[in-house]
Amino acid sequence: MSSIQHNRQSRQPFDYTSALTRVCEDICFRVPALNHIDMKRVAVCYSQTRHSAPVGTFACVTPMRFCGGNLTKSTRNGEVTLHRYFSNSGEEYLYIIHFYIPRFIELSLSQKLETIVHELYHISPSFDGDIRRFAGRCSTHGHSQKKYDQIVQGFVDHWLKQNPPPQIWDFLRLDYKTLTVTYGKLVGKKINFPKIIPVKK
Repeated sequence: MSSIQHNRQSRQPFDYTSALTRVCEDICFRVPALNHIDMKRVAVCYSQTRHSAPVGTFACVTPMRFCGGNLTKSTRNGEVTLHRYFSNSGEEYLYIIHFYIPRFIELSLSQKLETIVHELYHISPSFDGDIRRFAGRCSTHGHSQKKYDQIVQGFVDHWLKQNPPPQIWDFLRLDYKTLTVTYGKLVGKKINFPKIIPVKK
């Protein structure tokens, strides 16, 4: 019996962000370029959107460190840091990935996978809390957004060719209405975007 069939019968709430975390873990395990990511230190959570139309921002990754993995940054108003978040087991999160729900859920399967990998690829190869930085003015995506997207698509294709267990990612095939009919209720982790805090001297 599949997990979807089981939940249809039991009507247990479906933890959407935990399910997304398992997908991220499997992708990071199977895609060599993402092996450096330790999902125990990446918080996967959601932000509520007012509408479900599949337009706008679908997800974003927030680094919990400044450039080069620094805890603080000098500004015109003095040195600042970020509010820090920890898991229940005491691990400090180096990154927070927010998925915009239900907007993200209304994407096609391929778009969802591309969005997930897009955000994971933003994580620095040093896994130091900073984002991946490219040379030049467009440091976030490099000189070509198209090339960035092609790299992401290549990672998605590589992952799918390894036949990851369907029970991990089958739920991504479902839209919001089907998910709520199937499970009754969606739940998940919710974390506020970190606040910038002045460093006291």
